[in-house]
Amino acid sequence: MEAPDTANSLRHRNTKPGEESPPAGREGDGKEGAEVLLQWKRHMEHIKAELLDQMSDLVDKAIDESIQSYARHKKAHADTNGVEKAHRNQRLEDGKVFVERRSLLDELFEINHIRTIYHMFVAVLCVFIISTIAVDFIDQGRLVLEFDLLFFAFGKFSTVVFAWLVMFGYTLAIPYKALCLWGGCYHSSGFRRALTVGVGVPLMACQACVLGVYPIYVVIQHSLPPASRFIVILEQIRFMMKSYSFIRENVPEIMKAKPKQGECPKLPEFSSYLYFLFCPTLIYRESYPRNPYIRWNYVAVKLAQILGCLFYGYFILVRLCIPVFTNMNNQPFSTRTLVLSLFHATLPGTLILLLCFFAFLHCWLNTFAEILRFADRMFYKDWWNSTSFANYYRTWNVVVHDWLYHYAYRDFLWLFSRRFRTAATLSVFIISAAVHEYVFTLCFGFFYPVMFCLFAVIGVIFNFTMNDKRQSPIWNIIMWTCLFIGQGIQVCLYCQEWYAQIHCPRKEGGFWELVTPRSWSCRLQA
Repeated sequence: MEAPDTANSLRHRNTKPGEESPPAGREGDGKEGAEVLLQWKRHMEHIKAELLDQMSDLVDKAIDESIQSYARHKKAHADTNGVEKAHRNQRLEDGKVFVERRSLLDELFEINHIRTIYHMFVAVLCVFIISTIAVDFIDQGRLVLEFDLLFFAFGKFSTVVFAWLVMFGYTLAIPYKALCLWGGCYHSSGFRRALTVGVGVPLMACQACVLGVYPIYVVIQHSLPPASRFIVILEQIRFMMKSYSFIRENVPEIMKAKPKQGECPKLPEFSSYLYFLFCPTLIYRESYPRNPYIRWNYVAVKLAQILGCLFYGYFILVRLCIPVFTNMNNQPFSTRTLVLSLFHATLPGTLILLLCFFAFLHCWLNTFAEILRFADRMFYKDWWNSTSFANYYRTWNVVVHDWLYHYAYRDFLWLFSRRFRTAATLSVFIISAAVHEYVFTLCFGFFYPVMFCLFAVIGVIFNFTMNDKRQSPIWNIIMWTCLFIGQGIQVCLYCQEWYAQIHCPRKEGGFWELVTPRSWSCRLQA
């Protein structure tokens, strides 16, 4: 500190040259020391007061900044909630908004760790191929590349192509012409209800005949094999959903036009409708975000991956399913046999689920999106991270979910009341389960409501019990466990019924004979 130095300097200033400084214990030096200490005390009190003033200012400033920051945070939080609420209301009012974005797997495959998982699946396919070649050389002494199952599954393909052309030609011409006819005469006609009925009833009749009865007739009359049936039936449903969306989106716009104020009703362009029939979405818009160019190497890779998934599924059925279930009906029925076969089918069932997701929702839809330069690639979300079945159903297939949400769930609430959200959710589940069961029944050629029960009963229970409130990682494990078991049940029961239909054909054509699974009685006869 400066106090000793100051006292010494004062003593030196009061001492004459040649004289020594007086000792510290003298009386004069005591007075001067007392004055210095008094001045030092006053100086320290002054510094203390200034320090307290500065600290008080700093504390006041910190408090003011905290209050202002809290106020800004609350305002921003309120603004965010308001924006989110406005966005939700806008989505509810205006429908789906398309934006340019990539598919999630395309982004994840840029990460080495995620791409390694993809490489592991490719390695398993290589193991299947190597094992098939090894077995052929051991058993036959030569390479036997027979894909009889694939040729059987996709048989009668010319019939499939002809049926598709009929459905496509009808969907391209009739709904578009009917809408243009109705829209062009709606505002000038004095009998709008009569016009709507006169155009709507024939259109519904044509829809029922061409997109309803005709595909079923082709599938049954020509006895198409399973894969060919899937193509016809899935295209039937796709054309019905597309034509409904086209009419549903354009009719309100035409009705809202005000010709008396010079606003002519805007009819959709044919080119937009033609593009909509091929682009990978079920929600109609006059235009979509487009990419600037086509990456043909990307298209080639996706087509190669689809072909790889096709052979992957073939090896799964040939190596893991057919040897187990071919002669199962010849064995006496027992609970042990059923449980063992169910858990044996869990692995192939899970692999088939992942293959269907990757081949269709990622590769197939991205192929068409790239060729058509369709920029919104969110065909699915991260369903594998779901901790609830409610989130899983929303993120597994975004394309179909959007259609069900906007034209089934939202319209149900509009027709009845927003208070009946549970009833609206149940109606969507029933519709989805019925359509899934319709596809499986026609494609397999028998009625066995495994899919309907799992979807409309177990799925509904899981949707309300394992809801979005479940956030713990343990629920993700539970969800995957349920998926494994559910896929095992489907593969096990459908494979048993397929071979039961072969080993124990129907003897009568009665109603109960058609709706009763043959695997029940065929096991008893064996």
